[in-house]
Amino acid sequence: MPKGRRCGGAAGAWATEEQGLGQGPAETDNRSETYRDEEHGANASGYAAPATQHPVLSHGAKGRWGGSLPAGWDLYSPEEGGASSSQLTTQPACRVVLGGHQPFSATAEGTLAPAPALAMAVQVPLWHHYLQAIRSREVSRVQDFQRAENVLLTVLERVHALDPRFIVDYSRDLEAFQFALRSSEDPLDMEVPMWVDAEALLIEEPGAAEPGDSPATCRLGIPREAAGMEQWTTDDVFSASSEDNTKCRGHIVPSKVLHVLKDLLVAAIVHCKHHSLLSPGSLNAASLREEQLHLSLLVSSGWRTIRFNIVPVVRRKHRVPALERARLTLGFPEGSLKRITSQGVDLVPASAQHWRISTDYLLTRLLGTLGSLQGHRLDSLSILDRVNHESWRDGGQSDGLTFGHLKTVLLWASVLFPAPEDWAELQGAVYRLLVVLLCCLATRNLPHFLHPECNLLQCGLDLHAIYQRVEGFASQPEASLRIHITHLGRSPPPRIDNGVKALLQLPASDPAYWATAYFDVLLDKFQVFNIQDKDRISAMQSIFHKTKTLGSKES
Repeated sequence: MPKGRRCGGAAGAWATEEQGLGQGPAETDNRSETYRDEEHGANASGYAAPATQHPVLSHGAKGRWGGSLPAGWDLYSPEEGGASSSQLTTQPACRVVLGGHQPFSATAEGTLAPAPALAMAVQVPLWHHYLQAIRSREVSRVQDFQRAENVLLTVLERVHALDPRFIVDYSRDLEAFQFALRSSEDPLDMEVPMWVDAEALLIEEPGAAEPGDSPATCRLGIPREAAGMEQWTTDDVFSASSEDNTKCRGHIVPSKVLHVLKDLLVAAIVHCKHHSLLSPGSLNAASLREEQLHLSLLVSSGWRTIRFNIVPVVRRKHRVPALERARLTLGFPEGSLKRITSQGVDLVPASAQHWRISTDYLLTRLLGTLGSLQGHRLDSLSILDRVNHESWRDGGQSDGLTFGHLKTVLLWASVLFPAPEDWAELQGAVYRLLVVLLCCLATRNLPHFLHPECNLLQCGLDLHAIYQRVEGFASQPEASLRIHITHLGRSPPPRIDNGVKALLQLPASDPAYWATAYFDVLLDKFQVFNIQDKDRISAMQSIFHKTKTLGSKES
């Protein structure tokens, strides 16, 4: 088996560069759940045990969550409630329990008062049961991914043997990690690096992108004085410039590269089948399709079929100004953004003639850095992706939000809610994503994380229907979370009234509302604010009173 190919173990060894080498789901399952019933052990009282590492992002003592509370203290959140917008001075904002004594609540004024009874004690475990059901599939999903990936790597090794201009990338740990997180069956990217001196290429940008356009594109030119570029100046991948151009000999054309790669893949598949290098039925050349910007190929892995989008990439050092913005550094581990950009970027086809920076690759690396932070950030993404697949998209049978949409929502939520306490409780963490998602659906605008001027919801979706489903889940999530007959029961009343959509649309009229204080008001509306920081409570109250003033003027 070639060097770098995954092998051995239930899920193989893989980790991100920022996190160090770790083991997949098969290595450890020492999670500590906040709530457990009799089936899963003791601790059903509603007291939270410190969460440790995630089985899919395990990397030794660092752990995914790590950390601990002061001696004698545990988080207490059977309701995961919070201050009602109309009763901010009397209702609890966050609950704690001291050494087994009576639970107390931090009020909006910062004082402690006895906590109410466990009014919602039945609903909270549903979130953890749902998460456990998702985690129970992670090992098999990683195994399926590994088998399918190994099939494709075998084919790509033959492609490299036929044409050394295309090389095989074995460093695909982030893709395996991301595949384990999700439940949806959207296509996966498989990058095929091009063997070229990328730093010697000329980057010719046609001009600044207009507002609302895709990220800036460029052409890849070969300098007239460059040496060792002969293999990229052949007619099958190259378009010559006019003699008047004294600097550029010509350009590497994405559409030509894709056509060459497609022919190579067909020849490689035929060779591998003829020499019994592939399992029967694992791959069929008839499924290979040449799309506008990639090649699409179906690979069978056991009972699961995975579609890969094969993309030729040019890797080079390149500045990413969006990642250098100070505000984005708030929600990510210190120094992680700098490390990500220092490793270079991928240039992928943007059109028949132009290339662009692969933002998907950068966003996946950003997502990987969140796994080293304490809290339920990645768990909240897994839960919403599962709900989206099963409930909002009818088991994948209807169009709707993709994993990429939800990943972008998590990245924005991580910036808007950088405090560890925002992600300490599972239900509250999910609602951090939900309020951002609802706001984006209500305003019909999900800003691209690295290019906020680009709207990711301009894709022909029925946003009104999607909004109704997401709002219904946010108001009464219990129906979607029940996965076992023992979870049946009467659902609590809706968390919100019909007036929340007007509140969600405020950022469309005033971008200043795209801030933590505004989203804290939304969290309070859904009764999951649970923050005791006095400055945040004050800022949230200020925005709340401002919105009430605006509402009274409009009426």
